[in-house]
Amino acid sequence: MAEAEQDDLRVAHLDADAFYVSIELTRRPELRGRPVVVSGTGPRAVVTTASYEARRYGVGSAMPAARARRLCPDAVFIAPDFATYREVSARMMDLVRSHVERVEVVGLDEAYLDLEGLYSPRAAMRRLVAEIRAATQLTCSVGIGPNRLVAKVASDAEKPAGFVVLTRRQACERFGVSPPGLIPGIGPKTAARLGELGLTTLAAVGAAPERLLMERFGENHGRDIGRRARFEHDGRVGAPRKVISESRERTFDRDLHDPAQLREALARMAAELCAGLATHGRRGRTIAIKVRLDDFTTVTRARTVAQATCDAGVVTDVALQLLADYGPVRPVRLLGVRVAGLTSSDEDSDGRGTVAGGAGARAPADQLALPV
Repeated sequence: MAEAEQDDLRVAHLDADAFYVSIELTRRPELRGRPVVVSGTGPRAVVTTASYEARRYGVGSAMPAARARRLCPDAVFIAPDFATYREVSARMMDLVRSHVERVEVVGLDEAYLDLEGLYSPRAAMRRLVAEIRAATQLTCSVGIGPNRLVAKVASDAEKPAGFVVLTRRQACERFGVSPPGLIPGIGPKTAARLGELGLTTLAAVGAAPERLLMERFGENHGRDIGRRARFEHDGRVGAPRKVISESRERTFDRDLHDPAQLREALARMAAELCAGLATHGRRGRTIAIKVRLDDFTTVTRARTVAQATCDAGVVTDVALQLLADYGPVRPVRLLGVRVAGLTSSDEDSDGRGTVAGGAGARAPADQLALPV
């Protein structure tokens, strides 16, 4: 790699391989080499993660556990232990911060690292990966590049224990024949619409006229799609991202139809949500519920209060009224509550609010793609 390109290696993305499963295997080494799935135990549980042996059968994250059992009958299913996962994650991220000053943690198992100022970024990352393995028995995959996008895609390219270093030009060459969905920010619906235009590879999307993409996807999104396909990205590591909403939701093991049970579940989630908001000094003016029926029909209802709040009484009262106004006519599969339009506590000193526009005021229902 040329000296100028070496100087352009500014960002690393570090991702622990099969994080939850790997932690379980440190406690149960006799399961190494076998298909292992971490998932809940209820009839509607979903897969949290799966070992690479299980993934060869098509088992993947967010898949219903029942389907995973059908795909891989010999898999060992383990209930998640999130307290342990958080503890291991904290130890891993402490090691990361001991090597790199600017770190952006984006999950229990992954982080972006700002490599500017490091004498030898690749050597530094290899030392960090070795230290993490010695301390936690976890392997990590690393991607290094000139920006977050290149680093993220590179870290996924050769899992597990991958170590991929790419310039932007090399990323374009290596992944040019890949489908657009490879890129974070280009989801299945966008990829399908690109396909309708005959743009089925990243190279084709990157070379497409910007005007075509803007006409099809809108000015900002169209321009962003083209830039992402060319691995162009300006986001800084550690740049603050404003939290605009928080929510709690629950998929029930069995559909609920009893209004009293629904009210009890919603009130409990509202209390948990408000406790979390208070802990982080956040308040919001928009209170919403999400209801998914047994036929998967999903609706949301929202109401805006006069002042930002994290008061459990206010949020619960509004949420319960929204539920009563909707009055689900079929059994409920999932129920959730959200507070949006968040501000910090020093921006709004009054924690209680009243409903704007009277008891009948209601914001338009959200679309299905906007979860509570």
